[in-house]
Amino acid sequence: MRFKNLTPHPVTIVLPGGECLTLPPEGIVPRRETMTEDAGEIDGIPVVRNTLGPVIGLPEPEEGIMYIVPFLVASALPERDDLLAPDTTPASVVRDEQGRIVGVKRLQKA
Repeated sequence: MRFKNLTPHPVTIVLPGGECLTLPPEGIVPRRETMTEDAGEIDGIPVVRNTLGPVIGLPEPEEGIMYIVPFLVASALPERDDLLAPDTTPASVVRDEQGRIVGVKRLQKA
């Protein structure tokens, strides 16, 4: 199995033994289309309502390839068995001494 990182940044997976696997971005970043409508303002600050639409920019499934994508993309297409997202829940995130995320312990399916 081969992983393709379709997020805009490197994804580092901290394996059980402590080793790190870093997957560089492929340069393709699928997204959910967003529709924005004006919802007024509060104290002079504009407020909008965003609605998520279909996924755009996602390659078709390819045999032997697992795509690492943003969770919003994976969650929009639960029928796709080839989509994984970094698990950024507290149980999975690995942080450095300053509290910055350095990796995740696992990936997630939608």
